[in-house]
Amino acid sequence: MTITVDIEIEDEAWTKAEPDVEALVWRAAQAVLDAHEDIEGQGIVILLAADDSVQALNRDFRQKDYATNVLSFPSPPNPEGQIGDIALAFGVCRREAAEQGKPLAHHLQHLVAHGVLHLLGYDHQDDGEAEAMEAFEREILASLDIPDPYAEPASA
Repeated sequence: MTITVDIEIEDEAWTKAEPDVEALVWRAAQAVLDAHEDIEGQGIVILLAADDSVQALNRDFRQKDYATNVLSFPSPPNPEGQIGDIALAFGVCRREAAEQGKPLAHHLQHLVAHGVLHLLGYDHQDDGEAEAMEAFEREILASLDIPDPYAEPASA
């Protein structure tokens, strides 16, 4: 089944920082979907937003009044077959990438893959779930030629 990935750019800072941001997001989402051929559904919407928009979503839906890097909102079963929505906060993602010494493009693709996995039912509430989800993230990111995001940075 073909699943559409609609990308909405709310904050132009994304395209200023990464001119190919839509292609980066699409490739990461598609890599996860390609690995799950048994998925039923029709679409995912990915919102590239500013921190304040993600903070409002986090506050309104999770009662946590701060911006976070990525939010995933799985859709309940519906006639349209929508799988869910993902929102990413530019400032948070850019800051995390810099703090971790990673290219923003790699961090973005990791977080997109992470968000899509949440839409598909993966979670990290306990150690076993976290290990399974992280292993799958590593596999997806390796297919995109992105280094292991969980590896310890090499010491100088």
